[in-house]
Amino acid sequence: MTSQKPLAEQLRPSTLEEYIGQEHLVGEGTVLQRALENNQMPSIILWGPPGVGKTTLALLIAEKLQFPFYSLSATGSGVKEVREVIEKAQKQGKAILFIDEIHRFNKAQQDSLLAAVEKGSIILIGATTENPSFEVISALLSRCQVYILKSLDENHLLKMLQRGVDFLEKQGDRKIELSETDALIRISGGDARKLLNALELVCSQFSGDLKIDNVLVLNTIQQNLAFYDKSGEMHYDIISAFIKSMRGSDPNGAVYWLARLIAGGEDPLFIARRMLILASEDIGIANPNALLLANACFDAVNKIGYPECRIILSQTAIYLATSPKSNASYMAINQALSFVENTGDLPVPLHLRNSPTKLMKKLGYGKDYLYSHDFQNNFVEQEFLPEKISGQKFYEPGNNSREAETRKYLKFLWKDKYNY
Repeated sequence: MTSQKPLAEQLRPSTLEEYIGQEHLVGEGTVLQRALENNQMPSIILWGPPGVGKTTLALLIAEKLQFPFYSLSATGSGVKEVREVIEKAQKQGKAILFIDEIHRFNKAQQDSLLAAVEKGSIILIGATTENPSFEVISALLSRCQVYILKSLDENHLLKMLQRGVDFLEKQGDRKIELSETDALIRISGGDARKLLNALELVCSQFSGDLKIDNVLVLNTIQQNLAFYDKSGEMHYDIISAFIKSMRGSDPNGAVYWLARLIAGGEDPLFIARRMLILASEDIGIANPNALLLANACFDAVNKIGYPECRIILSQTAIYLATSPKSNASYMAINQALSFVENTGDLPVPLHLRNSPTKLMKKLGYGKDYLYSHDFQNNFVEQEFLPEKISGQKFYEPGNNSREAETRKYLKFLWKDKYNY
């Protein structure tokens, strides 16, 4: 009889040896592997994108340690459920409590975990797609080790695909040929669950032997999109559409996708945080007020909550969508970071160094530094980069009216040094 469980669930690994990906965590000699071998497992937070194996890793840890395992979802559990699990764990000596989407727990819910984690009556394993520095209270975070799960690469996904094909062939007593995999990989977005769901959906639409190519995959998924997304996996696609609508200066698209997020019960702080990032990444210096408004939106949403905060979210989304755009700040810091990685720790020029002691002054620290405010226009040309990279330009003003003025001003100050 065919199992009603999704393919991704049926193929969930039962041992760490079967686990695909995250070699930096579960490979031989890694910190996590040693902790399991020595039975010294701390409470941990697993942080990574969806579909990279956070839940599976939690289950495998429990299996390895042979502790009772309890699982709660932050979207459907509260303080009452947490306390019930803690009481059971205390009677059993020790247990593992896995909390999926722990970033959705509020402060009171997270506070309810503190004593049990500190006493060691539970080993907490929290899973989150959000930066735990922002989403997990500091008291709880300080009691947990944070492990970062990386996105699965193409080789990992191909291994999973082949494992899925082998399983489906055996289950259906038929031959399945993967002649092309690009569409499946692209549709998955690096999410193993979505990858296996897509494979299962395609195979379920046809009987007998099957040859899977890109056209077949795309046509099948398009015709069965609602079924493919039955577990709400389009969450991240909707977030992507929301961000791209604002980046693309379409307030109508932005408000529509915002409404989809709200109707789907999305955490308003998650939405506000995404807009806060966009205000700097995609608008930046073209309109600095965008960052101020987005930050005010985040604070207001935090204070008010639904349903009233929907208006504030809408106001901010429309403002960001209709604002002039520039990614100059984003590009500048990325280029500078890349430069630092390639050139290493270049020495700070002597005239820019701090000189709080006589010895430092004697060594020339701060000598010949020119105080800008002593000169006309509060500017005097001097070197602010290490000698090796003198003249290197990182900031390229964007194509908008405000940064056009900035370009003109920088060219006036620096003449041809930075080629503005």
